[in-house]
Amino acid sequence: MSIRSTEITRKTKETEINMEFTLDGSGKAQIETGIGFFNHMLESFTRHGFFDMKLSVKGDLYVDSHHTVEDTGIVLGQAIKAALGDKQGIKRYGSFILPMDETLVLCAIDLSGRPYLSYDLNFTMDKVGYMETELVKEFFYAISYSAGMNLHIKLLNGGNNHHIIEAAFKAFAKALDEACSYDERIQGVLSTKGSID
Repeated sequence: MSIRSTEITRKTKETEINMEFTLDGSGKAQIETGIGFFNHMLESFTRHGFFDMKLSVKGDLYVDSHHTVEDTGIVLGQAIKAALGDKQGIKRYGSFILPMDETLVLCAIDLSGRPYLSYDLNFTMDKVGYMETELVKEFFYAISYSAGMNLHIKLLNGGNNHHIIEAAFKAFAKALDEACSYDERIQGVLSTKGSID
């Protein structure tokens, strides 16, 4: 099967984003968003999902981090959707429970074409590094809606804010990798409707 890859460019008055994204990668990342902690999370996502990503983001960080993080989520969702194509032969569903020291995060995905985010992460700090913790939800919301993905992220245990966010990004990577993977038993798409839009 061919390598599932895409390139997305998005330019607004708030951000300018260029992303090259490969689902069938090896975990290579070249990422610059202007937010160190966000770079680290995206690098963790690519590494643990075995995706490849080359990403350049120029955002209005003099305002705050909101537009940079949210718009990156929009573009990543678009890239996932474009790389998946017609979704022939994919498992469609993926889930993972990821431990990170005291933290345990569950992520479950349905690549149904119907966007929905169920999000249950709680933080005790306003920021980790230079990234506002409230933007984690905005990021995953943007992905779910631009990718057409049913996405559930739930904190099962944890207290360290860095660990909670990193576990969420890694659990998302592992669940997405599973949902995007092929199963030779699937003929066409895994739906009684005959299509996954």
